[in-house]
Amino acid sequence: MTLADESHDVNRNDFGQPVGAALPDWQPARHPGRIALQGHRVRLEPLALERHGASLYAAFLAPGEGAHDAPEARWTYSGGMPFTDAEQYRAWLGARSESHDPLFYAIVVTTEEQALGRALGVASYLNIEPEHGSIEVGHIHFTPALRRTPAATEAMLLMMRYAFELGYRRYEWKCDALNAASRRAAERLGFRFEGIFRQHRVTNGHNRDTAWFSLLDSEWPAAEARLERWLAPENFDAEGKQRCSLSELMAELMSG
Repeated sequence: MTLADESHDVNRNDFGQPVGAALPDWQPARHPGRIALQGHRVRLEPLALERHGASLYAAFLAPGEGAHDAPEARWTYSGGMPFTDAEQYRAWLGARSESHDPLFYAIVVTTEEQALGRALGVASYLNIEPEHGSIEVGHIHFTPALRRTPAATEAMLLMMRYAFELGYRRYEWKCDALNAASRRAAERLGFRFEGIFRQHRVTNGHNRDTAWFSLLDSEWPAAEARLERWLAPENFDAEGKQRCSLSELMAELMSG
């Protein structure tokens, strides 16, 4: 068996050469729009400087837990904190509000009283290729008030669901290979690890190897069901603690 023959999708063309599975009914996906994505805990809104600027600025600068979680440290794997003062921040956020690829959304909390209506994070679609049905999620920044909450997980679910509804067949996640938290997050959400692109980039004078993950349209229904099961109110006790972890649910999927 040749290396090419190891794929389960191999067909043969008229010349006897191995080719991928035929897609006779394939239609290009649609480009994501500047629309709000409403969930139970969060609403994703097209990023807008005037609407989200103040709350995001405060959230970006909020202290974390220890030196490793200082505002500047939270940008280490994203190329460094992209602003040093309010003027630079407005220019940076304004440019991202107008971008089409990446297409940015603000993550607005809709249930927690102390954060009601405030934008506490951002995420985007990027490398948007409707003709191939491939799209990536990235430029994710969860501030301390949002990180490790059901609201953050629901934000990712909303983006995943919308992408597959638009007809994408491949949903990508990429991160610095040394960013252990991001790699754990990808696996927790149901992405499958594909490998490392070695010496992929130079970031702030340092080498960056990039870890690649993906979720396919055929895998999405099972992943979506587990995300919904984890987010269900009955999975949390009166103190808001989870009864079953999402990592456990996804581990069942990967081993099945």
